[in-house]
Amino acid sequence: MTDRTTTLDNRFGYAVSSEQRNKVLRNTYWLLALSLIPTVLGAWIGVATGITQSLTGFIGLIVFLGGAFGFIYAIEKTKNSAAGVPVLLAFTFFMGLMLSRMIAMVLGFKNGSDLIMTAFGGTAGVFMVMASLSTVIKRDLSGMGKWLFVGALAVMVGGIINVFVGSTAGMMAISVLSIGVFSAYMLYDLKRIVDGGETNYISATLALYLDIINVFQSLLALLGIMGGERD
Repeated sequence: MTDRTTTLDNRFGYAVSSEQRNKVLRNTYWLLALSLIPTVLGAWIGVATGITQSLTGFIGLIVFLGGAFGFIYAIEKTKNSAAGVPVLLAFTFFMGLMLSRMIAMVLGFKNGSDLIMTAFGGTAGVFMVMASLSTVIKRDLSGMGKWLFVGALAVMVGGIINVFVGSTAGMMAISVLSIGVFSAYMLYDLKRIVDGGETNYISATLALYLDIINVFQSLLALLGIMGGERD
């Protein structure tokens, strides 16, 4: 058999051709890069207009969770249709808007721009490392899924609690945990694509986008707390 024929991977049980795996990975990378444009646009509009500044506390939490889960549901429902990509890009614009409040706070520091670029560079570095590891690690990582889900749940619950508590130490702890969990999730999601476990590039992009945005946001929060310089 050649790479163009469907083969069964005995280790992982995925009946997917090498050609199809490469196509999904390539399309995922392209769509992931494209998704950053609406994110940056949403963040810029949010900072420029201050539209999200009033979304604090419980109201901000409800808007974010309602919007995020609503979009994720819509993406999963449309991922096999022509509407899938526009819905995903609308979601990334929404996430940019939601991120703008933190970005505006960081920009209030004297070195705010440097902190944002450092967080961006750090996130890109994590992604490159995980992308490289996903191609060289041969063992099945599917068993990580349930533990990573528990970790992500802990991050979410901790974040919700800290919205009301407002603890700086709590925010730092949650950010560190989030970076660890979603960096590992990045490897897990990339490995699924490489091994043929994920065959829909829209779903693959959504998973990786959520990993990246969580790592970036957590790095930015840590940098703002630990390295923000007041005028």
